[in-house]
Amino acid sequence: MPYAVVIERGESSVGAYVPDLPGCVAVGETESEVRGLIREAIAFHLEGMREDGDPVPAPSAHVEYVEVT
Repeated sequence: MPYAVVIERGESSVGAYVPDLPGCVAVGETESEVRGLIREAIAFHLEGMREDGDPVPAPSAHVEYVEVT
């Protein structure tokens, strides 16, 4: 399932989070690193939800860019 991921660059690191999975986050030194880490975090998060008997939410967030002039 494709979940939307938000990637943000900080002063000394890059962070990522998944709007549809509260608490599912990752931090790395580069965008490439954080992409791999968030992919692992999503799999781990979903596995934990299944083990706990919690319903796995279907992806519902989407990304849209709005141009402002």
